[in-house]
Amino acid sequence: MAPLLVALALMTLLPVSEQGPHEKRLLNALLASYNTLERPVANESEPLEVKFGLTLQQIIDVDEKNQILTTNVWLNLEWNDYNLRWNDSEYGGVKDLRITPNKLWKPDVLMYNSADEGFDGTYQTNVVVRNNGSCLYVPPGIFKSTCKIDITWFPFDDQHCDMKFGSWTYDGNQLDLVLKDENGGDLSDFITNGEWYLIGMPGKKNTITYACCPEPYVDVTFTIMIRRRTLYYFFNLIVPCVLISSMALLGFTLPPDSGEKLTLGVTILLSLTVFLNLVAETLPQVSDAIPLLGTYFNCIMFMVASSVVLTVVVLNYHHRTADIHEMPQWIKSVLLQWLPWILRMSRPGKKITRKTIMLSNRMRELELKERSSKSLLANVLDIDDDYRHGPPAPNSTASTGNLGPGCSIFRTDFRRSFVRPSTMEDVGMGHHRELHLILRELQFITARMKKADEEAEVISDWKFAAMVVDRFCLFVFSLFTIIATVAVLLSAPHIIVQ
Repeated sequence: MAPLLVALALMTLLPVSEQGPHEKRLLNALLASYNTLERPVANESEPLEVKFGLTLQQIIDVDEKNQILTTNVWLNLEWNDYNLRWNDSEYGGVKDLRITPNKLWKPDVLMYNSADEGFDGTYQTNVVVRNNGSCLYVPPGIFKSTCKIDITWFPFDDQHCDMKFGSWTYDGNQLDLVLKDENGGDLSDFITNGEWYLIGMPGKKNTITYACCPEPYVDVTFTIMIRRRTLYYFFNLIVPCVLISSMALLGFTLPPDSGEKLTLGVTILLSLTVFLNLVAETLPQVSDAIPLLGTYFNCIMFMVASSVVLTVVVLNYHHRTADIHEMPQWIKSVLLQWLPWILRMSRPGKKITRKTIMLSNRMRELELKERSSKSLLANVLDIDDDYRHGPPAPNSTASTGNLGPGCSIFRTDFRRSFVRPSTMEDVGMGHHRELHLILRELQFITARMKKADEEAEVISDWKFAAMVVDRFCLFVFSLFTIIATVAVLLSAPHIIVQ
């Protein structure tokens, strides 16, 4: 009992609070004759000024497909109600009240571009009323606003989403909506978003006369300026794609005789296809514009597919033979002369310079009528014809051509070892046949050796042409990959990796 008595004694010593009955009496006095439909102005010809502000708490979601921005926002409306004024000294010093909004007049300010199912996503909180008639209404809400999402520069894109607020029924002559802060929305309590970087939120007051109504209507528009963070997309989409495309370039350095050149290209193409199918789930699912990243992936896909096609061409050139394919003159000029010279390629036993190319073309245009013999076997080919037509005259040069006196004497001595120059009566028919057969065999062997050399040279030309195509593709596709990647990074308005 002792603690209870002490508590009762202390309660008797404390002053009695008069706040409760005075607040009740004040509420009864203010709301007894209050009409919630009455616009609270002393003069009906004057507009009621409403200060409007906005506090952005969080960006919840940006839906590119449905073009909807979801945000957590606190509205801030402040006006003066002349029907809610009192002298605080008459009511026990009560200077403010909290009244539910359904018992007071409040401006019907709504978001014009709302995409919410209930259209108004605010939570009805109490209105703070002060003794001078000022009313403060701060309803929080989850707002879904329509926003035109431009994904042209995805993932290096900026988005500007408007939130347009205004009175739904009062025109500008009845309700004047004023921007509370010229700097725009309040961002002091903004929670950072993991995908979007907030640039700013400026506000602007607009007075518009619509076609339906002659009266001007006032609205306040806040523009949420956001920028996509690219760190995730850069390391999870761009870098793997560059690495896969770089592996396609390695296929041009692989020798055709290895047997795995085409297999490597097809494997890389299949790997890139699987990777792009996974990437497609990350890209915005819209068709009004082609994203920058999608364009880049298509270019890389085209490059890898083209590398496979050109690998087939290289293998086809590499395995061509003289029996089946004859190298056209334009291929000789492009792939064996000019392109190797441009690519600074060398060929064993042959020096490729601009001077040698011009000299070779000039000799081909002249088409010399006489050929110089370079070996004894080449001269022996004419022996049979000389033998059958009889020995040549001592001063005749018909069979020696332009070989010179040394070669002519050598051929005469060679004939004298088989035939006497004076007459043929002492030579038997057997020796004649044997000599004829020997000459035929020499002609056959020489022709086969010459043909084999020509075929080997043609095969070597085709292989070198394939190597030139390989080197050319390596340079072109490497340059294409570098230019495409740099163009993606530089063509974007910005690169932010926060």
